[in-house]
Amino acid sequence: MSYYDRIQLGLRRDLGSYTFEEADIVQFAKRFDPQRFHLSQAGAADTHFGRLCASGWHTGSVWMKLNTSLWQKEIAAYVADGNPPPPIGPSPGFENLQWIKPVFCGDTITYFGTFTAKRPLKSRPGWAMLNALNEGVNQEGDMVFRFEGHVMIGL
Repeated sequence: MSYYDRIQLGLRRDLGSYTFEEADIVQFAKRFDPQRFHLSQAGAADTHFGRLCASGWHTGSVWMKLNTSLWQKEIAAYVADGNPPPPIGPSPGFENLQWIKPVFCGDTITYFGTFTAKRPLKSRPGWAMLNALNEGVNQEGDMVFRFEGHVMIGL
């Protein structure tokens, strides 16, 4: 069975968890999103957040790291079973990105991905489009991050 055929729609995959620590939040913000509510507790205190919070892009980059790690493990297991490595193509983008709640210092976010659709591409024989709903939930069970992603995959 091809890797594509083994992809289960509707299965919510746990990608892993990450705790956002102050030093990591500040380090990311200095490099990629230097706003005062990401750079220090003091700077964040008089903003609408009231305390240090992670950049939304930091939240998203952790999703990417965990998602990539899980795919690598799953593909390695597939190949270890004697199958050829499946071609994974580019992503044509994402839709409906939502930063629903701030991620504060000390929050642990658990990330999930649910494949929602897959279809062969008429315009690219041998390739398919895979769609997924991707989410992040904090330790309180609150949704903090969500988007719909797309990636090309070989048939």
